[in-house]
Amino acid sequence: MSNDDVIEVFEFIETLPKSTAEDTRADEEMWDRQFAESQDQLAKLADAALDEYRAGKTRPCNPQ
Repeated sequence: MSNDDVIEVFEFIETLPKSTAEDTRADEEMWDRQFAESQDQLAKLADAALDEYRAGKTRPCNPQ
């Protein structure tokens, strides 16, 4: 997502009724906080995925 996209989203949020905009901001803050608090766990999951890839235990994803 580019900076212009982020700006566009925030400008859109500003057009929403106040309670909706406040709820959206609160949700974003909650997600930011949860991601910040789970970086160690996410890093471990990423390491495990890379280990499986390197061990040849994965296969290409073809979403068709």
